[in-house]
Amino acid sequence: VQLVESGGGLAHPGGSLRLSCEASGKIPSFKLMAWYRQGPGNVRFDVATIASDGDTLYADSAKGRFTISMDNARNIVYLEMNNLKPEDTAVYYCFADDYSRGYWGQGTLVTVSS
Repeated sequence: VQLVESGGGLAHPGGSLRLSCEASGKIPSFKLMAWYRQGPGNVRFDVATIASDGDTLYADSAKGRFTISMDNARNIVYLEMNNLKPEDTAVYYCFADDYSRGYWGQGTLVTVSS
């Protein structure tokens, strides 16, 4: 299974970006998919998670601004990010759990700056 992220780039404070993560290869059933991020000098942490039943969970810093969703037919998970702040600057990683192991994408850089 390969996870490929896209959609990162430069955004102004208050702006929006949508990240995509497409799974390819021999795709199993996923228990959950998630978006993590790692900012400069910081540890990687879970920003948003979506379970196979559609339940979602967000970090406090993402609540009300970020939305995770999944296109099951196309095996793509999205992260819609609104009202971006400079502290959202980070490499964003896609993660998938297929009940037996986890998979990581290569990451996509999001920079929020005026």
